[in-house]
Amino acid sequence: MKLKLLPLALIAATFFSCSSSDDSDDTNNVDDTESSEEQNTNCSEIENYVFIEKDGLISVEFENAVFTDNWTQKNDGNNVSGKGYMVWEGNQYLGKPGEGLATYSIKITNPGTYRFMWKSAVKKGDSGSDHNDTWLRFADADDFFGKKEGSTVYPNDTGKTPNPEGSSKDGWFKVYRSGNDLDFKWQASTSDNDSHPIFVTFNNAGTYTMEVSARSSGHAIDKFVLFEESIKQSDATADDVKSSEITCKN
Repeated sequence: MKLKLLPLALIAATFFSCSSSDDSDDTNNVDDTESSEEQNTNCSEIENYVFIEKDGLISVEFENAVFTDNWTQKNDGNNVSGKGYMVWEGNQYLGKPGEGLATYSIKITNPGTYRFMWKSAVKKGDSGSDHNDTWLRFADADDFFGKKEGSTVYPNDTGKTPNPEGSSKDGWFKVYRSGNDLDFKWQASTSDNDSHPIFVTFNNAGTYTMEVSARSSGHAIDKFVLFEESIKQSDATADDVKSSEITCKN
């Protein structure tokens, strides 16, 4: 019995038809993947991060911002969280806030007054009173102040008084840590030799901007928190506190 041989043209047509169909499927899969990646692009770009307050708490790794030159990321030491910490290694700007600027977008869902703290260290010299501070500002918040029992201070040039001892300008507080234990610890105060913890008031839900700028070379910052007064400081700064959820700017 003789076998019938298919014409070469028919074999070729069948082969290329199958190949074309497979290539088409692969192309569609690639397009779907690229489309999916494009949808997530904003969330992968650090300049678009928005940190969401939840239940009266914001907890942010300090390195999650865009930094200018002379801010250096490092991860030496045992008391550091996240990917490490940022340390200012440029010139000192003791009376000139606004240099070496980094910003953070913070979404408040529960309006109120929040205490601000950061975990920082002195990485230059051996004195706890030098190279121990950085500038901080919340220009669009409803209030930004330092407060201890019987005393409240406001940044210079805001139209509010009294103002802190020592440096302050254009709504910026000099925020320092003290003590000769130079390793990372939770502390943030303003007003020289008259320590005032720092607070921020947000009257309405919304997204606000926190600004940080370089002051003392060798001041290193690992993390910061904002928490309502109903939350204990020890709970807000505990090692097992998860970082705030991140959404993206529209």
